[in-house]
Amino acid sequence: MLEFTIVGAKVFLPDQIVETTVTVTNGVISAIGDTVTGREIDGRGHLLAPALIDIHGDAFERQLMPRPNVFFPMEAALLETDRQLASNGIATAYHALSISWEPGLRSVERAREMIRAIMTRADRLTVENRIQLRWETFCLEGIDLLRETLDGPLTPSLAFNDHTSMAMLHPDMPLQHRPFEHSPQFPVVNADDPAFRAKMAGRAERSGLSTTDYAELLKDRWRMRPLVRDAIAEVGQLGRSRNAPMLSHDDTQDETRDFYRSHGATISEFPMAVSVAAVAQERGDMVAFGAPNAVRGGSHLGASPNAGDMVEAGLCSILASDYYYPAMLAAVARLDAEKRADRLSLWKLVSTNPARAMKLDDRGEIAVGRRADLVLVDWPAGHVPAVRHTWVAGRTAYSATPQG
Repeated sequence: MLEFTIVGAKVFLPDQIVETTVTVTNGVISAIGDTVTGREIDGRGHLLAPALIDIHGDAFERQLMPRPNVFFPMEAALLETDRQLASNGIATAYHALSISWEPGLRSVERAREMIRAIMTRADRLTVENRIQLRWETFCLEGIDLLRETLDGPLTPSLAFNDHTSMAMLHPDMPLQHRPFEHSPQFPVVNADDPAFRAKMAGRAERSGLSTTDYAELLKDRWRMRPLVRDAIAEVGQLGRSRNAPMLSHDDTQDETRDFYRSHGATISEFPMAVSVAAVAQERGDMVAFGAPNAVRGGSHLGASPNAGDMVEAGLCSILASDYYYPAMLAAVARLDAEKRADRLSLWKLVSTNPARAMKLDDRGEIAVGRRADLVLVDWPAGHVPAVRHTWVAGRTAYSATPQG
């Protein structure tokens, strides 16, 4: 029997923060407030909280392709990503794995390779690496991979993304105000305009194509638009039949949110309008924002909602790492310093609420019977929290002792 008791820490319980003991037996929280049993771990001067759950992180892409079209071996990239997660207190991570019609980094083939690597290398990983099937809705050829993965052992989430329509949006229409993507009034750019082709340079570089070739490929893909709504309906039914958590990405209109909700996506991920977040909450959806937005004091896209304001207004259920794993802890620290909400409520944005959204009933809070996914944190006043220990199902995933 593997048993230990953490003593002296201030513990984030579901309804209060209190100094108490937490005992873990065979990977499960077996007692709170009892006498020490098993090995004693000193938590004095630290906080003990539920480990973080990241519902959307794509920072792994920088391990996989650290420079444009410079790919590292998948196993090496995955191992490094896993260690970064553990050191940032993230015990459960959903890698936002793009399944796109683009070649290169976000291709169907690259996604298949990573899914296979996670399944076959699980015995070498320290945290629970999961998948968010970040499906580009114009990628009809990716549906077979969605079905295969949803039927497999990874129990992924499923996100609806439409970066194709975003790319084809007329430049006079701000991204945050664009109409529902399948509206007949959706304003479309002239794809032969040199300015449009120049705008596609970054996407082209990621795909390993010239700007001209990428623009031509995008034009060809746009011709498939009449087929996309039926494809979304097919994928939505697929996700519902597998009880997969489903999300829609970058919603800008109530109509957009209603459309994806009708297909089973009850999480609005990074909505681009305050009104959409409000409507989502009113209708019982969960709303996720990027933690980097909260850390920086605003979105990198400029006019999108400020995550801190959304938290303060009660319009944010979840903070996700998005493109930077350390952002989750840093966001909690900044929002705590700004008194956007009480500390316990802030921590639930990165633990309890993500667990509920992802239908992970065995984790996300410190309570008897829950899986012992825990993080011991050094959080001096006025500073960013630093992880000292991360446990995943009672097993050490990360441990660090500072020089002192």
